[in-house]
Amino acid sequence: MARQAQGATGQGDEPARDGPILQRALPFDTTAARLPGTAPLDPAEWLLVDEAFAAQMALRDRLIAARRDAVIRLDPAARPAAEELLDMVLTHLDGRPGYRRDKGHVLRPDGVSVPLDRGDPMATLGRLAQEDFCLMEKRGTEHVLTSAVLCFPASWTLSEKFLRPLVRIHAPVEEYDAPLARRVQRLFDGVQPGRPLWRHNLLPYDDPALFQPRRESDARPVASAGAGYLRAERQCVVRLPATRAVAFTIHTCVLARSASEEAGKTGHHA
Repeated sequence: MARQAQGATGQGDEPARDGPILQRALPFDTTAARLPGTAPLDPAEWLLVDEAFAAQMALRDRLIAARRDAVIRLDPAARPAAEELLDMVLTHLDGRPGYRRDKGHVLRPDGVSVPLDRGDPMATLGRLAQEDFCLMEKRGTEHVLTSAVLCFPASWTLSEKFLRPLVRIHAPVEEYDAPLARRVQRLFDGVQPGRPLWRHNLLPYDDPALFQPRRESDARPVASAGAGYLRAERQCVVRLPATRAVAFTIHTCVLARSASEEAGKTGHHA
């Protein structure tokens, strides 16, 4: 999903915010594909663990507990896809450094034990990995956002996008014209199980807050010339084999502008 925000202005309202959560370097290669291009992704490299894992996960835990209505949506008809996605993530994390599953709990790399609540799949997903998870399902001729855990929105609001098709989701994005919309729809139609794709963006921001919801009717801010931060998203497109839903996952990083020369260095994978 395209991001149009170029620098929000204090709308993050992160619970118990003690200061910015920053990476020193990006855990992915910024010379790879950007919108609208994508590149093949090794399935083993789907979910990342980087240096900000503990701080980001603590924030995710707080948001899911205190702002659930703002960060989680699930259409009842999408529950099979949400449950399949949870199973895929658990399989992916099994055996990964720092993760351990035992007796209905998952131990994260930061030492936090997360109850494995299959009755609440999106909240469980949101507490397992740094990624946000959006599920898109084909309804008619377009893919529709049918469930999500979105703790780190970059100037969009989940409640406005829920149950909307791709074109409607991207309505405020000037660059998302009809030709690009067709290309993105073909991408979602064409991605195959076991052959995920990925892309990234990298934008200047004045505010380093990870939780930056913004409504479509709000003025679209532009980062100042001296914006102190860079915000990057590593976005993956993954086909679920059973339900045929598409998982759109977002790994968010924020760097101080002074550390931008570190962008592009490779970090550690989950």
